[in-house]
Amino acid sequence: MWAFRRASIHIRNRELNSGIARIRSVKSDTAICYSENYNTEIVESHRNLLDASVYSTRSFNASPSSSNSYMNVRTLFSKAGAKSRVERDDDLEDAFSELEAPLGAVGKAASADDIDDLMSESDLYEGESVTTEGDAEKKSFPKTNPHSAFTKAVLGAPIVSVVKVLDQWVKEGNELTKPEVSSTMVNLRKRRMFVKALKMSEWLEHTKLLEFNESNYASRVDLIVKVHGIPKAEEYIKRIPESFRGEIVYRTLLANCVSTGNVKKSEDLFNKMKSLFPITCFSCNQLLLLYKRTDNKKISNVLSLMEKENIKPSYFTYHVLISAKGLSNDISGMEKIVEKMKTEGVEPNTIIQVSLARYYAIAGLKDKAKAVCKEIEGEDITKNRWACGVLLPIYASLRMEDEVERIWKVCQSDLRTKECLAAIEAWGQLKRIEDAESAFDKMMKILKKPTSKHFAALIKIYADHKMLDKGKDLVKRMSESGCSVGPLTWDALVKLYVGAGEVEKADSILEKAMKQKSTKPLCSSFLTILDEYANRGDIHNAEKIFVKIREAGFASRVRPYRSLLYAYINAKAPSYGFRERMKGDNVVPNAALVGLLARTDAFRKSPLDELLE
Repeated sequence: MWAFRRASIHIRNRELNSGIARIRSVKSDTAICYSENYNTEIVESHRNLLDASVYSTRSFNASPSSSNSYMNVRTLFSKAGAKSRVERDDDLEDAFSELEAPLGAVGKAASADDIDDLMSESDLYEGESVTTEGDAEKKSFPKTNPHSAFTKAVLGAPIVSVVKVLDQWVKEGNELTKPEVSSTMVNLRKRRMFVKALKMSEWLEHTKLLEFNESNYASRVDLIVKVHGIPKAEEYIKRIPESFRGEIVYRTLLANCVSTGNVKKSEDLFNKMKSLFPITCFSCNQLLLLYKRTDNKKISNVLSLMEKENIKPSYFTYHVLISAKGLSNDISGMEKIVEKMKTEGVEPNTIIQVSLARYYAIAGLKDKAKAVCKEIEGEDITKNRWACGVLLPIYASLRMEDEVERIWKVCQSDLRTKECLAAIEAWGQLKRIEDAESAFDKMMKILKKPTSKHFAALIKIYADHKMLDKGKDLVKRMSESGCSVGPLTWDALVKLYVGAGEVEKADSILEKAMKQKSTKPLCSSFLTILDEYANRGDIHNAEKIFVKIREAGFASRVRPYRSLLYAYINAKAPSYGFRERMKGDNVVPNAALVGLLARTDAFRKSPLDELLE
């Protein structure tokens, strides 16, 4: 079973093909697992990790085991240090992140909704994980109903009036059902209305109109993290009744710790969980995800633990390993993992196939990427319409205009919104702006009520091609349509103005976005501005943006520190106390960052130099 871990010994250091930088990506910070379980269980298939509960009782030690019998396991990623981590790794992590989804639930073939959601901007949607991997295949999940009277009342209520609206609903004698509440919660999360969702959760717990279970408490923990941060969530967990303070609650917190890249807190929590509960594949997968981003060498430690405890790998386990190889451009190692996966009787599902196609495209292996795309497409694309939205951006990244035209022609027979969004992106990659605009116009005709997400798709294209005037006109059009502005729009506007050289204007947009109480900007919005100040060697403004990044809760990642270091390098100034700052945020520098720190050390003056000045 575990022979796949010996598929490759080294993660090779190969320069990636920079020409494939516009592949559609799934940017996701972690697999967020929380629950909304009111008798009827709901799964929103985006960032979930649905894993079988496979039990183990052993301790986990982050340091390598000394057992020779697991030497090959440890060496799978043990040489993934300096030679496999180039300075572009963090950019690649942003651009080609893993598909964190209920892989076990979708199995070999994913549904159209599964793939569509997975291809969506991850920071816009939040998943609902309420069951185990095995159970997911047995459940039928009700669709959310955004048009129900209760949902519309909650969605339309101002944040300060949510409780009053809920009280009035009950006072008027309306029925409050568990499926209705669950559906409303999903819609709030989809719209990133976390403050409102938290208020509703608090109201439900306080009024006791519906009986809370462990999944509901876990959902509350996740919302508290999103609104108030991890420390507040930890305080709340202590107040949860002991009978409901189970593994689901703790693994929700673990997933959030992983999302912040906080290695120490994640490891400490994992070790606390192993003392309270049997180790599960879910928890191990969270560590795999964490180490894939922070330290590939530790991946082998988790695999060793899983083998020792006879924890069966899930689809997500395989996917993390494939993703780690793909991000390092170790195509041979990636292929060997797939081969071993098949020998274990586990066929790559659609999500893994999509990932393989992308990594082949990144590596410039056009024929292999095309072959996988054809497998995804099947014999008749008209019978596999869900694949159109997936294939359009991949074919575009391969510069296969004829294939993009062919797929888009199939789509136009019965236009769907998500396919239009994929077409806009694809035509943007091919620099066919008029075609992207045409796809946008066609999408507008089929939409009853366009949202900022739909406008943001084309704004992003204008930003990528530095078309400021067109971008401004589209923003004006969006404003006139009455769309509410959200994270995707802010991100597109920031990139639009930075691309036009107006970084100060982009900075002011971000400043206004941060004052919104209902949601916060994407991490990429901060990084776009930080990168521009860093390129200018503007330490003052770079540090100012870095403070904002900390306030938004993104400082526990390597990427912001790397960009800030470039500000010091370009200004030819020493970065005093930088290592201590990183340590304070529990950020472990990778090899690329260590190299940058060494470069800033070169600017330090010796005592003699200071005396001579």
